[in-house]
Amino acid sequence: MNAKNWLSIAAVVLVGIVLGFFILRLEPATVSTEEHEAQSEQEKEGLMAKGPHGGRLLTQDGFEVEVTIYERGVPPQFRVYAYEQGKLLSPEQVQMTIELHRLGSRIDRIQFRKEGDYLRGDQVIEEPHSFDVKVSAVRESRRYDWEYTQVEGRVQLSHEALKSSGIEIMTAGPARIKALLELPGEIKLDQNRLAHVVPRFAGVVTAVHKNLGDRVRMGEVIAIVDSLELAEAKGQYIESVHRLELAQTSFVREQSLWRNQISPEQDYLNSRHALEEGEITKQIAAQKLLALGLSHADLATLSIEPEGPVRLHRPRTPFREQMLTRYEIRAPLDGVVIEKHLVLGEAIKEDTAIFMIADLSTVWGEFSVYAKDLNAVRLGQEVTVKSEVLAIEATATVSYLGPLVGEETRSASAHVHIRNPDGRWRPGLFVTVEVVQEERRVPVAVAAEAIQTYRDWQVVFAQYGDWFEVRPLDLGRRDDQWVEVVKGLSVGERYAATNSFVLKAELGKSGATHDH
Repeated sequence: MNAKNWLSIAAVVLVGIVLGFFILRLEPATVSTEEHEAQSEQEKEGLMAKGPHGGRLLTQDGFEVEVTIYERGVPPQFRVYAYEQGKLLSPEQVQMTIELHRLGSRIDRIQFRKEGDYLRGDQVIEEPHSFDVKVSAVRESRRYDWEYTQVEGRVQLSHEALKSSGIEIMTAGPARIKALLELPGEIKLDQNRLAHVVPRFAGVVTAVHKNLGDRVRMGEVIAIVDSLELAEAKGQYIESVHRLELAQTSFVREQSLWRNQISPEQDYLNSRHALEEGEITKQIAAQKLLALGLSHADLATLSIEPEGPVRLHRPRTPFREQMLTRYEIRAPLDGVVIEKHLVLGEAIKEDTAIFMIADLSTVWGEFSVYAKDLNAVRLGQEVTVKSEVLAIEATATVSYLGPLVGEETRSASAHVHIRNPDGRWRPGLFVTVEVVQEERRVPVAVAAEAIQTYRDWQVVFAQYGDWFEVRPLDLGRRDDQWVEVVKGLSVGERYAATNSFVLKAELGKSGATHDH
């Protein structure tokens, strides 16, 4: 075989290959009955065919649309590509409508317009992308319809499971939200109900009746001191009473002698002056003992003052043992012994702080107000005092706001009075003081406890019968009880307010993914 024959054979083979390639390209794509049934089964199982752009591929009689949700760098939007026999069609040849049927009977109707080689929806596809989809397409006066379901962020919970999980359902609606200013504080003793007990006389402790932590009543004897100084002071009083008695007797005698012109007037005047001095001396001695804590009853036991117009002398019985030296120290107020600095037999000075007694039925919540926040705090303002450690809180009124700002702290001191009948507010406890800067009414709010995180959203679980679905929210103002909903939930919609973490955990078990 010569070269010419070889060239002829090669040319024939090459032509055959080229013709075969074009025949394959021009042959329309067909789907067998078996393939169609298999595709239907995939649809039932949620395993829909994917198109070249990764979207859901819907086919009917050789006409195909690929539905995608595009959200790279833009808000989620539908992009639809149309094909015939596998060939991309110009978007101008197709009219599209998609309806999204969401839980709660909400329907989003989306129209399309040409953009590039695809049709773009005229609405943002709000999250979650969970809905029943109805797709309608018109090409060359023929209409094509498809339906499918896309589920995301849904959890089904029976009534019994809902009850056992402790989930409370609430309805979104208006609320008053407080803008709070949080200031650091500390529980302190009420300085108006605090007593430092000093003996006032030097002496030796002969009895101690109260210890640390004991409760005392006002006037109750808490310790006894044996004091020589007290004996001297009592002796001065006793002597003053006796001198007054003598001066009274002398005055009565001299007055009678003068009136009968037996003695001169000068003797009468001297006796009257001596009587006045005796009265003054007695009053000074009595006031000294009263100022040191003795009572009028105590004074009555020391000396019997003269009685009657002639002030007849009445001799008294001898003093009991230690009556002059015994000094009873009494509680100045109701409270609790929080400090004790004496023991039996100890010698103490008159200015020694032997007890500290505090009335803990009220305490101070002392806090600092920074200079920049002074306009937000005022006298008489109601605040909330909280302890995170003990999980307690109380409402109180600002009773003091310091007039000065500290040079180092750049803050002013303030305090509130807190009722403390059960003693839970312990001095030294750190607290947070919440001041309401403003209070506004918002049209839609949800319980702060209801907010959960899902993907990168803040969500609540909206209820639709047995179904709960995540609802991404745009949030506004908040306080410790309510959160304002700017977008994502409407007035009247029901949601899981407490224990919503149970629904989040169930959602995690389902392994749901964000796949379009």
